[in-house]
Amino acid sequence: MVCKVTPNSGQKNSEVETATSLKRTKRKDKNFIDLTERKDENFIDLTERNDKNFIDLTERKDENYIDLTERNAKNFIDCQEGRMKTSLSERKDQWTEVLSSEPRASMYHNFLSKEECEHLINLAKPFMQRSLVVDGVTGQGILNSVRTSSGTFLERGKDKIVQNVERRIADITSIPIENGEGLQIIHYEVGQKFEPHYDYNFNWRITNNGGPRVATVLMYLSDVEEGGETVFPNAKPNFNSVSKYHPGKGLVVKPKMGDALLFWSVKPDGSLDTASLHGGSPVIRGSKWASNKLLHLTEFKV
Repeated sequence: MVCKVTPNSGQKNSEVETATSLKRTKRKDKNFIDLTERKDENFIDLTERNDKNFIDLTERKDENYIDLTERNAKNFIDCQEGRMKTSLSERKDQWTEVLSSEPRASMYHNFLSKEECEHLINLAKPFMQRSLVVDGVTGQGILNSVRTSSGTFLERGKDKIVQNVERRIADITSIPIENGEGLQIIHYEVGQKFEPHYDYNFNWRITNNGGPRVATVLMYLSDVEEGGETVFPNAKPNFNSVSKYHPGKGLVVKPKMGDALLFWSVKPDGSLDTASLHGGSPVIRGSKWASNKLLHLTEFKV
């Protein structure tokens, strides 16, 4: 008997499934490769775009940073210039020299800047008149040959520059601003002078307002070619200021633009210091500009 072998249906189905699976795998592989290639292209494109955007953003940031830096620098310069225009306080190195113990006198070198000196002179120029001296009887200002300069008073706190100077004077003297008279601007031409005198006042009509003058700050607003020294004939200069001592003349101070001479008209006990007698020598060459700040014991009402 001949037996006919019939193919196993299960085996056939398995072969079909295997072939189908291979086809699917090939398609998946192809799709995977295609997808990967597309992703790679997209990744490369995205990276390039990101790089481009990053470079562009960086360039813009750099531009903004440079622009901001330039603007900040300009603003800083403008601010500094603005401060300079307001305060005019750019001064050279400042230092203090004790000149004398009788009277108590000190020099504040470079107390004022060149611009401050010029500013005070320009404020005063339109109002300059022949200087007066105080009459010992009436207390009124009168003309006298002992004083031949011209001058004027600036209103206390007249502008920001004046206020700045007055604050600094209050700092070095420890005397309140309201105890001071307005800044007195003085000008000496060739031959003009002020004979020795006291700033301390004896007349009750004057001392009734603020009490006696106890201290003076004399600021030199210009250099003088020759002459114009401030002389204290009765002074006893300190050893360190021996170069300013002249036999028979006492303490002699040469004007120098920006320097401020502080001297006290009273002793520590409040009595008159006769060594504070002082005068302005005649100008020989050039001219002399100066400013006095006369300080009282109590508030001086203006």
